[in-house]
Amino acid sequence: MTGEEKFKVDLEGYLIIKDVLTDDEVAQMNEFIDKGEMQGPQSQWGEIFRHLIDHPTILPYLIEMLGPNVRLDHDYPIIMNGGQGRGGLHGGEDGGSPGGPEGDHWYKYRDGIMRNGLCVMTYNLTEAPEGAGGFACIPGSHKSNFLREIPPEVRNFQRPTHYVIQPALEPGDVLFFTEALVHGTMPWQLGHQRRALLYKYSPGHSAWSGNYYDISTYGDLTEQQKRMLLPPSIGGRPRVVESN
Repeated sequence: MTGEEKFKVDLEGYLIIKDVLTDDEVAQMNEFIDKGEMQGPQSQWGEIFRHLIDHPTILPYLIEMLGPNVRLDHDYPIIMNGGQGRGGLHGGEDGGSPGGPEGDHWYKYRDGIMRNGLCVMTYNLTEAPEGAGGFACIPGSHKSNFLREIPPEVRNFQRPTHYVIQPALEPGDVLFFTEALVHGTMPWQLGHQRRALLYKYSPGHSAWSGNYYDISTYGDLTEQQKRMLLPPSIGGRPRVVESN
């Protein structure tokens, strides 16, 4: 990560990483989705989707922000048609709602090092300009102390306000955000589908999902990918990149 990227994540709680996927990769993934043969998490849809588990552009960000023992916790796609909604604002260090807390939704900084609990790398497969809907957040809310004071009509996108934003994304972009950030999904406003692939990661010692990966169902995995799919462990867990 560059110094400016670290500054932006610390300041806002999210980061857009441009042009991670090539046009050809985006086309192949969309073609697969068009066939409607999707079953289970997308990390099991084939080699091109397995490659995203430890994409070489993304992996250094994960290690920088979650530590050398980062693990893939769970993954799933979001596909939305025009006019479709999905849910209001949630998340944050206290769960972001009166029903919290979520113990793995956290962000910490000390001595030049940032660490996050559950985090998301979202691979964007279709155009999502400003005003399109989809991912929305309150920048900086990963460090806010007054999350429970967010009005219900703001959480449900019933009242627009300047502190809720929907960042513009292009096909091939990856959106990183920490679950300590208050975020949600605005109704989709465009004629084409919103297509996003969410890969959610945890530090090696923790988990959000209780359903761990069974690597025997994956076929050909690299040794590095196998390490990233291991269940959580406090001691003895191998580093994702052995040379680190």
